[in-house]
Amino acid sequence: MWFQNIRVYQFTKPFILEPEDLEVAMRDFQVVPCGSHEKSRYGWVSPLGEEGDMLTHVSGRCIMICSQKQEKLLPTTVVSDATNKRISELETRHGDKVSGKQKRRIREDIFMELLPRAFVRNQQVFAYIDTFENILVINSSSANKSEELLNLLRETLGSLPVETLETKKVPSDLMTSWLREKKASDNFVIDEDCELFCPLVANNIVRLKSQDLQGDEISTLLDAGKKVKMLGVTWNSYVSCLLCDDLSIKRLSFVGIGETEEQVESAVDRFDQDFAIMTVQLQKFINALCSAFGVVKS
Repeated sequence: MWFQNIRVYQFTKPFILEPEDLEVAMRDFQVVPCGSHEKSRYGWVSPLGEEGDMLTHVSGRCIMICSQKQEKLLPTTVVSDATNKRISELETRHGDKVSGKQKRRIREDIFMELLPRAFVRNQQVFAYIDTFENILVINSSSANKSEELLNLLRETLGSLPVETLETKKVPSDLMTSWLREKKASDNFVIDEDCELFCPLVANNIVRLKSQDLQGDEISTLLDAGKKVKMLGVTWNSYVSCLLCDDLSIKRLSFVGIGETEEQVESAVDRFDQDFAIMTVQLQKFINALCSAFGVVKS
């Protein structure tokens, strides 16, 4: 359950919906299994999986939610092979070439015939709403998957007044300054990974992993006009991550914390403990992030 990649959105209006009312609204958009001829379904599931029957899980001021996309996996090669076989049989039987329009129709028919037998994949995306800090935190590095969850929540609630974090300081410029000065601010410490790019040349990217970022090589790259796109940092000795120039977070880890070692009675208790600890740490980390980059509060 510990988040590994996050995108943070802030509400432009206070989130005042009670968890009970959110639960009721989400029930209308609870995911159901794909029908035999459906390609995919998307909706809400319990964050607790089979252990829970609620679509929301509350810990203090935070509400955990979880979306799930169920997709049928039908490889293109399987459809193509079956289509070509049928076309060959028709041409042999009738002695005429099958037209392009007929081929497209055959392919569509084959796809629908095979769809009920396709493998099913379920992909979940967790998120939580911090009603005190007025933010929404999504556990995903993908902008597209995050937008899918936002759209589902928007449809569920009728509206969703959220926006990405707007900063007074350009994240890439500030991280480049940190790297040039070999020192970060606001209790951030530079680690050993970074990705640099050249603003003037597309796809001119340098990736450094487990490197000494204090050396002359980095200074040379920065002097040549490179800027930071991603930078490995540790905050306050217990949150480590790869900080991106759009303020998304990758490879998030909680140093020395991880899952709680205390004995708990059930998986639900373990989830609740981990959720409570994670949100407290992330609240402090996100506030430090907002302070360092001058996030404009809504």
